Amino acid sequence: MDMSKVVESDSSSVGSGVLQLSLDSIRESLIRQEDTIVFSLIERAKFPLNSPAFEESHSLDSENSSSLTEFFIREIEILQAKVGRYENPEENPFFLDNIPHSVFPTRKYPPVLYTKALSVNINKRIWDVYFKELLPLFVKPGDDGNYPLTAASDFACLQALSRRIHYGKFVAEVKYRDAPQDYEPAIRAQDKEALMKLLTFEKVEEMVKKRVQKKAETFGQEVKCITGDEKNYKVDPLVVSRIYGEWLIPLTKLVEVEYLLRRLD
Repeated sequence: MDMSKVVESDSSSVGSGVLQLSLDSIRESLIRQEDTIVFSLIERAKFPLNSPAFEESHSLDSENSSSLTEFFIREIEILQAKVGRYENPEENPFFLDNIPHSVFPTRKYPPVLYTKALSVNINKRIWDVYFKELLPLFVKPGDDGNYPLTAASDFACLQALSRRIHYGKFVAEVKYRDAPQDYEPAIRAQDKEALMKLLTFEKVEEMVKKRVQKKAETFGQEVKCITGDEKNYKVDPLVVSRIYGEWLIPLTKLVEVEYLLRRLD
């Protein structure tokens, strides 16, 4: 098996209706999700930081102490759950205690993940990282008061990032199935460092970082009619590469490790 395909991969064939994990479909989905992430960052960069939307409560209801963004995302997740979004093992809600069952019939997804490891969810950490570390990197400081659209844009970013990171569960399952003898000793010893070493392919990670940088340059370039002018970008391509290198790839591998630690339960 070409392990580079697995490391680049960010999806399984579950969403496309295929009954088995496929390295090719995983790789293709990961690459497509890069597009989604880059575009979501570009859309969010239209607004300034607007920190009151996610740091303070603007509710007129005295019983509601959440920020506007948290309230917005909780309510949207309830709606999406009712139409079956979170029946898909590729989707992971941010507010687990808030998720009702679907009120409509939903498709039956093939059980490709190990049941006792399926529940791995690091969205709380993703939330904290996004608002405290990532957001200030690619949006301008300031407050234009446009909180509802900002919250919607933040939710789009969060969902795209979460989906990418949690596809580590599918990647881990493929890797384990291909070479259980390599992973079982570390799993039985609950050795996180050994598992992380098995999961790390630096050359492939560098290739991913270069590709998303190129996509940010292509998708986010300001179009000008006069040639020869200095190129300007809606989101700094180097920042996008850094987001992948310092957060997305490490968090994806963290999910892989957490999944594998439960793989023999």
